[in-house]
Amino acid sequence: MQRSDKRILTTHVGSLPRQRELSDLLIAQEAGQKVDEKLLDQLAEAGVKRSVKSQIDSHVDVINDGEQPRVGFQTYVSQRLEGFGGTSEREPFTDFAQYPDFGQVWANRGMVMSKVFDAPAANAEVRYTDLAPAKREFDMFDGALAEVKGKYTEAFMTAACPGIVCTTLGNKYYDSHEAYVRAVAREMQKEYELIHQRGYVLQLDCPDLAMERHGQWQHASLKEFQDAITIHIDAINQACANIPADRIRLHVCWGNYDGPHDCDVPLADIFPIISQAKVGALSIEFANPRHQHEYAALKKCGMPKDKILIPGVIDSTVNYIEHPQVICNRILEAVDAVGDKERVIAGADCGFGTFAGWEMVAQSVVWAKFAALAEGARLASQKLW
Repeated sequence: MQRSDKRILTTHVGSLPRQRELSDLLIAQEAGQKVDEKLLDQLAEAGVKRSVKSQIDSHVDVINDGEQPRVGFQTYVSQRLEGFGGTSEREPFTDFAQYPDFGQVWANRGMVMSKVFDAPAANAEVRYTDLAPAKREFDMFDGALAEVKGKYTEAFMTAACPGIVCTTLGNKYYDSHEAYVRAVAREMQKEYELIHQRGYVLQLDCPDLAMERHGQWQHASLKEFQDAITIHIDAINQACANIPADRIRLHVCWGNYDGPHDCDVPLADIFPIISQAKVGALSIEFANPRHQHEYAALKKCGMPKDKILIPGVIDSTVNYIEHPQVICNRILEAVDAVGDKERVIAGADCGFGTFAGWEMVAQSVVWAKFAALAEGARLASQKLW
């Protein structure tokens, strides 16, 4: 994983806005409707090229494919692995239940989007027998990267971690949650290792490590939740045993939605567990109003010296374009918490296209936010070097 001894680098979390036609086809395909597969492939490839070019134009250093061919950041797994079907039953998040009128406000947005709380469930043994869809996505990305050679610092590719798969795609087959997690880890290892073999930095998307405290474990004790995510971290370490830690980054967040979030688990309660992941970087949201104060907890816990911090310094759920000076200030606070300017890469709180059709920020605003991110990093670099 690239570090810089000259300036603060920039990156983001992964998903980026899709064109409406692509989103509609992905949603229809997920729903089991017959779609023009050739057109879908063409639109996905065009989306990857557009995403890569837009990242370059916005001066992002560490880039990806925007997850353009995927219907959802983790629900894509149900399309690549055998053993999924039917519908999961997910209880609403705690803050949706506590503030039912907020849920109505959300519903009034009228977004046509892919499956979120009604995703498929594991109803048979999960098996990853065909890597062709993953390889096709990576081929699209390689083609787009070839057109911008020399204009970016590094490339990364996201993949869902076992824990988020098993908490959002319900278990209707395995005897226990742990058995399900271990099975998914064993199969997803194939995709993780393929990403590494293709030369990308692997990013594991793990919102389960925070978000599921007010999701699947909302009625459990804190200790029960901590025990669960300890299993999730161990499964990650097993699945990534053949990949050098410095080629892996791990993303943690409390859920990519502009809700109350007053039920979020404090970072201090989960960081000692998260830091046990054998990865080279931790991507954590810090920009939104509920977690801007968490640098103090990070400083108290202590950032492991073998890890880079990728703090979210722009919010992925609002259309405010952060002022570069605000971004600069946030980067400086992150550097102070870590204690090493060379172990901080500026990022976003979460993705900007988590699911097909799920876009809370206007596309033009996304790229303006990235441009502000680059400028904020430049200002911070001037102060730090």
